[in-house]
Amino acid sequence: MANQHFAKEAPGTYWKTSTDLPSFPALQEDTECDVTIIGGGITGITTAYELTKRGFRVVLIEANQVLNGTTAHTTAKVTAQHDMIYDEFIRHFGLNHARLYYEANQNAIDYIKGIVDEHQIDCEWIEQDAYLYTANENAIQKIRTDHEAYTKLGIERDLVKDLPIPLGSKLALVMKNQAQFHPLQYLKALLEQIVQKGGRIYEETVALDIKKGERPEVVTKSRHAIKSRFIICCSHFPFYDGGGLYAARMYSDRSYVLAIKPKIEYPEGMYLSIDQPSVALRYTVVNGEKLILFSGVSHKTGQGKAMSTHYETLRQLAESSIGIESIPYYWSTQDLVTIDKIPFIGPMSENEDNILVATGFKKWGMTSSAVAATLLSDLVEKKDNPYESIFTPSRFHLNPGLQKVISYNADVAKHLIKGKLEKPDVQFEDISPGEGKAVTINGRRAGAFRDETGCLHLVDTTCTHLGCEVEWNDSEHTWDCPCHGSRFKPSGEVVEGPAIKPLKQIDLD
Repeated sequence: MANQHFAKEAPGTYWKTSTDLPSFPALQEDTECDVTIIGGGITGITTAYELTKRGFRVVLIEANQVLNGTTAHTTAKVTAQHDMIYDEFIRHFGLNHARLYYEANQNAIDYIKGIVDEHQIDCEWIEQDAYLYTANENAIQKIRTDHEAYTKLGIERDLVKDLPIPLGSKLALVMKNQAQFHPLQYLKALLEQIVQKGGRIYEETVALDIKKGERPEVVTKSRHAIKSRFIICCSHFPFYDGGGLYAARMYSDRSYVLAIKPKIEYPEGMYLSIDQPSVALRYTVVNGEKLILFSGVSHKTGQGKAMSTHYETLRQLAESSIGIESIPYYWSTQDLVTIDKIPFIGPMSENEDNILVATGFKKWGMTSSAVAATLLSDLVEKKDNPYESIFTPSRFHLNPGLQKVISYNADVAKHLIKGKLEKPDVQFEDISPGEGKAVTINGRRAGAFRDETGCLHLVDTTCTHLGCEVEWNDSEHTWDCPCHGSRFKPSGEVVEGPAIKPLKQIDLD
């Protein structure tokens, strides 16, 4: 296939174009409930579903539209095979800790399957085996080492040399009885169940602050307040820190997805390479034909090359393996990674047990969201949960990843200082329609984007979260923060947090 032009705005995800989602009003008044949930992605919706099922009065608010963020841009693999982690977890945390992590995520698959069966949801649920593979002779021992970890943990497994797809595999580790599905069709059904059970959902309702107390309040941008017994923050990067130092303990990682009509006959299975650059594959059926979701080429948000070059790298990798007839969809996504690779699920801080959080899913949000929904619901209900100690955000003090914390924050400091010193040798007059760049105005760094009508949009490139300098993303036409992953429209409005406030607009008059 000839080179595809990736510099224009991505056409969007198959999940969104194939799902007619309901809409909900904005919050127009003060209100109260048992539990307020902030964030209308898979974690917030699944938690709202679980809590309404248990009889709690729930209000869920979303800053934009439900299912318009990370969940809509997933590859939707429902698996406990979260890359090469189990040997590492055994070494760092012990056998029991690693076993509980696996058990929590494997149980999450059963939990989701139970909901699909109970409500007879048509969401393309297909059980699949998941494969970790290497095409590098030097990495074979890594596969064998994690296979030994699977054996210790009692995971149903297999080692195979040849894959049913030409990926050049030297050895692959199989995790049996995993799954894939259509996430938005599944979650659309959950939205219906939430409303039927009395849950209230509000879109275009931005949470600005939380007032702590016995009945904490969420304060919205429209100055309405929601009082409740519990607040659960499921807004990807927590907009409210609560003293938990989340900006110092997580980073944002971006990756890319091509939905490909391949030249080969694609078999069953989900595949993930442990080599670099890492790629992953699964299929979905569109109009009777298999489209391959070919994803990977990850990097820290706002860092690295022009975003369109990552799509091109991924295209070349796909062309050399499965072949390409066409690419009807492509999109990018980002997720948060904790320093020790385990999500934060539980009280926001040690001193506040009625303000809860779920974040840092490391791109494995399908099972992690179900783990979070049941764990958070048990915390609300004051019930014991066997996985609480694994995921608690307060584990930071015993974390073996302290050296990684120092390294990560050194990286943040580097980008903070570098951005402040940089004076781009570009003037805004040189910006063409459809182009965005950092420019120098009156001796200071600024962001310039000229839309297709010729109108120039100028913004201060200082991220409103913690002050790093944002970088232009030429594929999504956004300004992205390399420190904590906030993203902004060309005109400065927030696309994705943790930033709450827009970039400051610059007026030349």
